[in-house]
Amino acid sequence: MAKVKENVVDKREIIAEAREKGVKFIRLQFTDLLGVMKNVAITIDQLEKALDGELMFDGSSIYGFSRIEESDMYLRPDPGTFVVFPWRPRDGGVARLVCDIYNPDGTPFDGCPRVTLKRQLARAAELGYTMNVGPEIEFFLFCVDENNLPTLKTHDNAGYFDLSPVDLGEAARRDIVLTLEEMGYEIEASHHEVAPGQHEIDFKYSDALDTADKIVTFKYVVRTIAQRHGLHATFMPKPVYGINGSGMHTNQSLFKGDTNAFYDAGGHMQLSKEAHYYIGGLLKHARALAAITNPTVNSYKRLVPGYEAPVYLAWSGRNRSPLIRIPAKRGQSTRVELRNPDPACNPYLALAGCLAAGLDGIVNQIDPPPTTERNIYQMTCAELDELGIKSLPGSLPEAYDELSRDEVLKDAIGTHIYEKLVEAKAREWESFSLQVHQWEIDRYLTLF
Repeated sequence: MAKVKENVVDKREIIAEAREKGVKFIRLQFTDLLGVMKNVAITIDQLEKALDGELMFDGSSIYGFSRIEESDMYLRPDPGTFVVFPWRPRDGGVARLVCDIYNPDGTPFDGCPRVTLKRQLARAAELGYTMNVGPEIEFFLFCVDENNLPTLKTHDNAGYFDLSPVDLGEAARRDIVLTLEEMGYEIEASHHEVAPGQHEIDFKYSDALDTADKIVTFKYVVRTIAQRHGLHATFMPKPVYGINGSGMHTNQSLFKGDTNAFYDAGGHMQLSKEAHYYIGGLLKHARALAAITNPTVNSYKRLVPGYEAPVYLAWSGRNRSPLIRIPAKRGQSTRVELRNPDPACNPYLALAGCLAAGLDGIVNQIDPPPTTERNIYQMTCAELDELGIKSLPGSLPEAYDELSRDEVLKDAIGTHIYEKLVEAKAREWESFSLQVHQWEIDRYLTLF
């Protein structure tokens, strides 16, 4: 199997940098199957041991990792991910390293999401491709109550691109951007979104593995800085009924060496055949892929017609109503924007699924349907049927039913992760279904 290119950093350089910057603690970070960040904190005296891959942790304590009788697992830090958190004091500073999970016998753990993405990137490398990804991450900033618990009260009544004094979260967003830049992020855009209290920060594209690492850390930084401003940041897809939810539009491109494989000056829309096939693969697998890119019960409260939610399986250029849009820039900036992922997803699994779907399109030369230039949101059901435009699943069980029949995506995430996700999401849906929700109380309590 081809090897994924990784940053090569001398461990002695990391240790020297940590001591120079007054680092006392290092967080060895990884994500569980649901995309929740976990970490094991060590002192700087244990850093060399960690960089040598000698630190174990109890995998049975993490859902989906291992059973109690086989709990020992190893953390293998990626040296290229070393960064110091800038908000910590110089004396007693904290740094992080992103880790892969390994079995005691030295083999990569099948249930490690980061390993799963690396496996798909290796497959792409065998075909001559590297994958670049640029995310557009939305989130809400809410006020907290007198006990510092989050509420649904927004900090402003601003709208798209509004500035202070209407946007009272601008100070928090500015500090978030400055903090991210100190950590090596190149921020391309930062603005207020459509809904009150909603924001978006976009950082420059990078290779898929680096981007997934950055997404995980991004969410941690946003929450931390928001808390310092007396606000609660959430990446929940649809926290408030009646207003827009939060998405994570995912811009994707494949490169061959230093050349964008999606660009062809003479092709339709100046897109290469590979780009068309990649789009065809994404559209073919989109309904099953939703189980990974939109992984919660709440995700499907966002994926409804209206509120600018992209639910229709179509593609276009400037038109923002289809699932896939092709941004206007060409040449090295040519990319495919998949618009349905939300920020609750596990970025490692989401990008692995996108890549697997796109590569299936390229390998099997799956042509996409013709582009749709009309506003799909304004089409009738009859018009959608006539054009053969289907939609994403309407619920989490429907998405998992699609995933159960999609062998390409099941193979991409592996048997272990697939089975554990099915188990976890069945429990999640059962718990949701058994609850009595406020809507039911409001609707039925006095009616019957």
